[in-house]
Order: sequence, then structure tokens, then C-alpha cells
Amino acid sequence: MIQEYQLRVLPQIAANEQRLIEYIAKEKGLDARTIHATRVLKRSIDARQRTVLINLNLRIYINEMPKDEEYTHITYHKVDGKPQVIVVGAGPGGLFAALRLIELGLRPIVVERGKNVRERKKDLALIGREQMVNSESNYSFGEGGAGAYSDGKLYTRSKKRGNVDKILNVFCQHGASASILADAHPHIGTDKLPRVIENMRNTILECGGEVYFETRMDALIIENDELKGIETNTGKTLLGPVVLATGHSARDVYRWLAANNVEIEAKGLAVGVRLEHPALLIDQIQYHNKNGRGNYLPAAEYSFVNQVDGRGVYSFCMCPGGFIVPAASAPEQIVVNGMSPSNRGSRWSNSGMVVELRPEDLLDPKLKVENEKWNELTSHSTSSQLAMMHFQEALEYSSWQQGNRKQTAPAQRMEDFTRKKLSYDLPESSYAPGLVSSPLHFWMPPFLTEKLSKGFQQFGRSSHGFLTNEAVMIGVETRTSAPVRIIRDRETLQHIRIKGLFPCGEGAGYAGGIVSAAMDGERCAEAAKDFMS
Repeated sequence: MIQEYQLRVLPQIAANEQRLIEYIAKEKGLDARTIHATRVLKRSIDARQRTVLINLNLRIYINEMPKDEEYTHITYHKVDGKPQVIVVGAGPGGLFAALRLIELGLRPIVVERGKNVRERKKDLALIGREQMVNSESNYSFGEGGAGAYSDGKLYTRSKKRGNVDKILNVFCQHGASASILADAHPHIGTDKLPRVIENMRNTILECGGEVYFETRMDALIIENDELKGIETNTGKTLLGPVVLATGHSARDVYRWLAANNVEIEAKGLAVGVRLEHPALLIDQIQYHNKNGRGNYLPAAEYSFVNQVDGRGVYSFCMCPGGFIVPAASAPEQIVVNGMSPSNRGSRWSNSGMVVELRPEDLLDPKLKVENEKWNELTSHSTSSQLAMMHFQEALEYSSWQQGNRKQTAPAQRMEDFTRKKLSYDLPESSYAPGLVSSPLHFWMPPFLTEKLSKGFQQFGRSSHGFLTNEAVMIGVETRTSAPVRIIRDRETLQHIRIKGLFPCGEGAGYAGGIVSAAMDGERCAEAAKDFMS
């Protein structure tokens, strides 16, 4: 017999299956010896009160063992000789588009400008060790996209856009822990996600698809408003409809689209800093315990959001027990991002702290960036399709200048920032290339700093201890989303003018994370199937 129960239990009970069985038996009047197995269907932490509890949706097996798999398997058939679809980009949007194409009986041809996920790791190490950024292999470009080495969180609010459970099941089928199906905020971990991505690539290849690394799309082939294929930097021309899933940092693609009159528009995004606290301090605050998380709770998460002067100020991509990484995609940039290993076991916790920015805000004089790059990039009207991208570039260049023109990042203690004081020393940080003390309150645009400062003060009032000089702000966080939207038809998902072009995922402006990009990839694959039918 199978029974399901909703439970609220102490962390030490939830962490041990035998104790959990004993608890259920006592609460429900069952004989513990008849409970042969348990399966957690949903799990979340309730830390609103002094006593932290774990919410469980639990399935128990009485006098029988589970016969069903923990996750649903998808059958991928051979697609050799089938009509082909070009998939540009091997991030979550592109990989899930390719897998869905195989399900639909089409052959994906995946082109990725960066290296495979293993080779890519070597280039990432050089950024921290030798301050070198490879513009084709970095935290944004390469197999797995920006998510492969920047955390692997699978939480999304975009549940209306597709089947979240299916996306999670595909991850499990390719090596992720089945725990992601139960956790309220699922997370694979930067250390484990690369193996999962490799397995996805192997599925594509085994089924007859093709994957080309270090192959950059340099141009779309368009004839009479119909897409015929792509040209690449290797000289290879590939023909067929195109799922364009290049990610939010492929600025050369945006420039090519604008120069060739492919309809795009500037899109709102959020920019700011990475904020890093000692993990113990965040655990103490969130779990209301001076001892922190204890032996049975994970590193604590937080989420802050507020309105300041008509714009959102909020935490973004919170990484408990994680690291801050150098996420520039070209020389003369400082960009920071966060990641966590699967055990979330580092001594630090970080998140992006960002301010909502809209295209019309670029006319505000408080957004002027005081360097020659801004003047160069904005020599034309700020109403340009690429205006938001130009602002990103200018802010990243300013950060690089402040960081001694290396990957050492400008930083300031949190409370010093709100008091407009230079930090004469900085706390120890997870950021491997190193930090340099810098007055972020002075050189970052007042439009951002004033709102961040007010937001921090509000967060400090609602969460005592959060606003502290033990925390350090590291500049700059600019790649929260794409600065451009490639305009597509709502129904067919094709570009509004060019038939056979399917803008996809984060880079096209239609997703905001691994799962939402994966769902959009599946939708674009289905739209490509309809187009070819």
C-alpha cells in the first residue's frame, strides 16, 4: 500500500530516513516495521519562526517496495537522415532545443563558439591565475552557456511557459540527483552540472545529431525574408531553419543583427554589484540562531526586493555557501557573477544586488558614466536598439579601470558604501583574482548608487545584521539578462519578418535562467517542427 502525507518536522528528523519512519509511525498509528521505503515528493524550509521546520510531502510504501522510477525517462530515437535544424549556442536554450528536436524526429546541428565543457574549465582557471580573458571561452561562452559554471540553480517563476517538471526530469535522466524534483529551490551545483551537460551532448551525438565547438556563427543567410542557414568563422556553411540561442553576452550577434536590419529592440535589465557576506552571518540571520545552520540545515538563502524611487532594487541569483567569479567575456571588462558547488560549503554567501533599469532611464543625467568609453559608445542617440548594451559595456569598462586594468575587482564594504566612505581595508573574499578598495559610491552612476544605498538600508531594517561592514560589494553585476530583445511572433515564435529564424532563450530576451531558457528551447524546437511540416 502507498500513502502520502504532508508533514512539518524538525531538521534532524527530515535528515534521517529511519527517524522519519519512526516519526510517521508514531503520528499516524502505523507499525514502523511495515514501512519499507519513503520518497520525498516536495521539500521546503520554513524559517519564519525561531524554530525552523521542514515541510515535506512524503510518500511511504507499506509492505512493498517502490516499483516506479524516481523520474520519468524520455526515449530519444535515431534521427540520422532526417531534416536538419541549426541550433546556434549550446547553453540550456540550445541543448534543450536540440533534445526536443530529436524527440520530434528532426536532426539538430549544434554550433557553439566556445569549447566543450571540460576544455572550457582550463580557460576559466587562467582568468583567476593569470588575469587572462579568452573572448571565445569564458564564463559566458562555451558548452553549457553562462549557467554551466555560474551555479546551476533550477528555480523559476516562469511556470506558465512550459513544463518545469519535464525539464527537471531531463536533467535527472542525464545524471542530476533526483533531489531536484523535490526541492523547492532545486540546485545541481557548479561541480556536478558539467557532467550532466556532457551527457546531454552525448545523447545528441548518439542519436545522429552533430555538435561543433569553437565554431562561431558570423552571419545569417537571408534571402527574400527567409532564413536559409548560417555562415561560420570556420568557413563552414550550414543550411536549414535556425534556433538562435546565443546567450545574453553575444554582443557581436546583436551588432550584426542591428547592422543588417534584423528587427531588435532595447530591453530593460538590472545592474548593480555582487554582495558577499560570511556564510555564517547569513545562517545566523536567516535561521535566528547564533550557532548558524547547525548539522542538519543547508547554507541559508535570502531574497530581498523593494521599490526605491519608482524602480525595483532586489537581490538576484543568491548563492549560499558559494563563490564570486570573474565573468567578463572580453578584455577591458570587469563583470562578476556568483556560483555554488553542490554542497554549498564555502565560507561565503553572495548575491547580485541590482537596480531595475529601463531604456528610457538612459536619458537621466544621473546615468552618465564618467569615462571616454561611455562617450565613444553613446556618440549616437541613446534611443538606439543597442543603447542598453552600450551602457553595460561602459560600466564594465569603468569597473576595469577602477580594478587597475586587470581582473582585480573594485570593492567597498557595505556600510561604508551607504555612508559614502572609502574602505581602507577589505574583508577576505572568495573572489580569486583579488579585490582593490574603490569608492563605488563615487564612480558608479548616482542613478544606481542612490537606489542601492536606500535599498540596503531598507533591507537592514527588515533583517537585523544584514547591513554590515562584514559584507563587501564587488563591482559590477551587469549580465542579469539580455540588453536586447530579438522581436518574434507570439504564435509561431519566428522572427516577426524572417521566416525560419527562431530567437530563443536568454540571449533573445525571452528567458531569465536555466529552466526558463530550457523551456523556451523546447518551444522553439516545436515551432521549428511546425514550420517544416
